[in-house]
Formats: sequence, structure tokens, C-alpha cells
Amino acid sequence: MDSREMVLVIDFGGQYNQLVARRVRECNVYCEITSYKTPIEKIKQMAPKGIILTGGPNSCYEEGAPTASKELFELGIPVLGLCYGAQVMQLVLGGKVERATVREYGKTEVFVDTNSPLFTGITESNGNDPTAEHGTEHEVSTICWMSHFDYISKEAPGFEIVAHTAGCPVAAAQDKSRGLYAIQFHPEVLHTVEGSRILGNFVKNVCGCAATWRMDSFVETAVKEIKEKVGDGRVLLALSGGVDSSVAAALLAKAIGPQLTCVFVDHGLMRKNEGDEVESVFGKGGDFNINFVRVNAAERYYEKLKGVTEPERKRKIIGEEFIRVFEEEARKIGTVEFLAQGTIYPDVVESGLGGESAVIKSHHNVGGLPEHVDFKEIIEPLRNLFKDEVRKVGLELGIPEYLVFRQPFPGPGLGIRIIGEVTADKVRIVQDADAIYREEIALAAEEWKKENLAGKAESDRSVMTTDERFDYAMKLNPSWMPDQYFAAITNMRSVGVMGDERTYDYAIALRAVKTIDFMTAEAAQIPWDVLQKVMSRIVGEVRGVNRVLFDLSTKPASTIEFE
Repeated sequence: MDSREMVLVIDFGGQYNQLVARRVRECNVYCEITSYKTPIEKIKQMAPKGIILTGGPNSCYEEGAPTASKELFELGIPVLGLCYGAQVMQLVLGGKVERATVREYGKTEVFVDTNSPLFTGITESNGNDPTAEHGTEHEVSTICWMSHFDYISKEAPGFEIVAHTAGCPVAAAQDKSRGLYAIQFHPEVLHTVEGSRILGNFVKNVCGCAATWRMDSFVETAVKEIKEKVGDGRVLLALSGGVDSSVAAALLAKAIGPQLTCVFVDHGLMRKNEGDEVESVFGKGGDFNINFVRVNAAERYYEKLKGVTEPERKRKIIGEEFIRVFEEEARKIGTVEFLAQGTIYPDVVESGLGGESAVIKSHHNVGGLPEHVDFKEIIEPLRNLFKDEVRKVGLELGIPEYLVFRQPFPGPGLGIRIIGEVTADKVRIVQDADAIYREEIALAAEEWKKENLAGKAESDRSVMTTDERFDYAMKLNPSWMPDQYFAAITNMRSVGVMGDERTYDYAIALRAVKTIDFMTAEAAQIPWDVLQKVMSRIVGEVRGVNRVLFDLSTKPASTIEFE
């Protein structure tokens, strides 16, 4: 990646800093996240075209709070401080930050000066005439997301105020001569109406980025890097059949061809019939010309997981066995120097390896790796991509759309959709319930297409760019269609009535979310009649279930998966 086209996101420990990186990439500008502890010399070597300071969990004036050196602001590189990052900037450069008497939280009206490079092109959110409403030619109001206990009570010397709210005198400040900008609100969240424009203004207009980060350039660069790293060595890929590992397989195949062996470990925790489906696609006679090995290890996993109920322990066990199986297969194949995995960026961030963010949960192919791995190196070509970027890479590589837009499935499989101990009977129950759920959602989506797309000509995908194909595919589903949905088995058993008999069986929980980046999510509003049909079939067809629940939780505070 050309460092001259990179924006560096510096993380002070806030929980959702990766959203900033996601929004910057939507502007077709590549970025990376690094810790606030990163030495200045290393930042110089990375030579970013811009720097963004993001959130932190503390008050920046507290003793020991994460901070930045004054030298960071003297590098001649444009810097944008967001919320905590804005407060750090102002405090370090001589401004004043204090505890607010009244906390502003949520959607807030912010008055911005459109003469500022940050706010160029912003128009009134409520459609009012700006001169009549505010009495100034360049000030307009827009809705932004505020979330802070502290506020900038006095801007640093050399800064001018370019935005304010009813309760926040310095909602944004700038020192154009030095390329320094500080905004108190959060442009990275969707609740900020003009958030994408604000970040786009910074990376393109202030930093001068050419906005050339696209998936075709990523594929070209990744293939080159893989070839250089692997040389004439051999690579073993952990192929689950999911979107991430499938795209990784196609990318590696393009780069090194016959040097790649894909091993599919059927740990008995797959969706119903999925092991056979994976083999039909990637095995002999399938769509891909690769070396494919299937390992049936269900009994081995069940034995290791016997009696284990703690979620992180289950993940660690699954991760440990995951690697051990691959080491064994590698020995059978011969000398294999590299292990490849379909790790993506949300895996890295949630495992606490991206910047300073707290560990949410370990992932089997990141934080769950055992200390000793019998390979020269691990290759993770998708490690810095978000899920939608991975799908675009898949389209770019020619993977069929039905695979590219397949439902996400976690590496630990049903092990984290089974609350409590994993048993063969629980696996059967959740597999059957999940199959019914997915079948009914698919049928409802097809019915919607028949009713709403009847008579409309199919667009010619062959003339579309990758981004256009991705956007078009997204429009072919009803608005309620979840981005991820599945059934999980709770560890709760309750009394029920089946016919004339009393039962004491498990409750199944249905999860369905709408999300852009899988870092935040809302519950999908699936039509009631669809849920009713799913419930009726699960209770009637799945032995051991007498109750069905629907999970309305958002992320945060919940995660998408149950464990």
C-alpha cells in the first residue's frame, strides 16, 4: 500500500474507533488504526497524508489518561481530533477542557460555519433558510451525534471556533494554517447526518488524498504481496466455506495456484448439511480448481468440549483444535511453510489487537490461536478488510454471487450459538431450527421479489463496476432482509404443552440484524407472519424445543453472536 495515500487513525482506547476507519474507506481512502503509544518516529516512517485522533474512555485531563505529544501536531501532517481526540488536541496545545455541567448526548443540533474546509457543502438539515434562521451568511444547522461528559471550554491559541451547540461553545475549532481541526461530535456514526461528507472533506480537501482505494487495486497489491512472501513455498488454507475463507481461497489461488492446499475441518459444529455443501463447491468437480481435503473431526471436538460452559474457554478449545488438526494435515502433505486464514478486520478489533480497544471476545483465528503454531508464518490476506470490502473482493475475483453474499458464519461455528455445554443433541436441535429459519426467510424474500420486481428487467452486471454490482445486489432484497440471521439454543428449559402432554424442553432464540459494517447493528424488522411461521415449524418439527424467542438487542450493548 502506498503510504502517501494512507490516513492513520490513532486509537486512545475507545470502543468504536474502527468505525472511523470504516467511514474513511467509504471515501475510497485507505487507512490503518494504531495505538496512541506508537512512537513519533514510526508515525513519520508510515508517512500518512492525514491523522485522525479518536475516542478514549477517560477524561483527557486526568492523571495517566491517554494523550498525545505536542510533536504530533508539529509534523506538518493534517490532524483531525474527534471527541476525546479533539479534547486531547486542545489540551496539549494550550486550550482548556472541563467537566460539563449538563451532558449532551444523542442527536444534537450543531451550528457549523460552511466557510470551514471541514463543513464545505453542508446544508440545513431542516431545510430552513440559513440567513433567516441564524442571521449569518455561512452558518447552517445540522444534526450530529454528541456523547461526552467533558467539553472544550476554551480553544487553544491559534484556533477559531467553527461550530457550536446550545450547550457546547466549541463544537468544532480549526487552525487552518497548521492543518489542525477538532470536532466534539462523532461524524463516524450514521446518526450524524453529514458525517460522511465531513470526513470526506478532511481526507480529500484538507489532506489532498486522491481517493484511489478500491478493491481492484487491493487485489492487485495483495496478489503481489502474497507472491513475494510465499516465494516457492506451500500454503495451507483453513477453508470453512464461509465468505471470508472462500474469498481468501480465491485470492490465494490467483496468487500461487498449485502451491495452495485448502483443508476443510468439519468439526461437527456446521450448519445443517453444510459439510457436504462445502465439499460439493470446493472439492472435486466443484467450481474451483484447488487441492481440497476434508477432515471429519466432530467426535474429537465433542470430546474436547465435554463439560465446558464458559464462552471464552469454548472458543480457546475450538481454536486450539483448529490449529492442531491443520498441523497434522500439513505433516501428511509434506513441508508446508505457511498457514492461511480468512481473518477480517472486525475479528482483529474485537480480539483487542487493533489499536487500544478493549477485548470484546477472542476469535478462533486471532486471539484464540495457541502460543505454539507449527508453521513458519500465518498469512491473513483479508486481515485489514471489513465484511463488505471482502464481498467486493469476491466479486472482483469472479466468485459467484450466491457465495459472495452468503450468510456470515463464525469460525467456532455452532459452538458459540449453543449456550452452555456443547452436546450432539444440542447441535442437532440448533441445526434443525436454524435450517427452518433460513428456509422461511429465503422463501419470504423470494415472495417479495415476485411482488415488487415483477416485470422489471434484470440489469446487465457485465457492464457494472464491482461497487455497482455490490450496490445492485443489495437492492434486490426487501428492506427488512437481515444482513445476518440465525437460530441459537439457549440453556433455558421451560414447561410447555404439546398435545395433551406436559413438556420441559429448550427455548430457541432467533437473531436477525441489520448492519453496514458488523461493528454496530440493529434488530431486523422481519414481518410478523414470517416469524409466526418460523416459530410454528420449529416447535412442531424440532424435537426438544417448546419455546421460540426473538432477540431485539442492538450491538452495542450486545454482540451479534451469543457467545
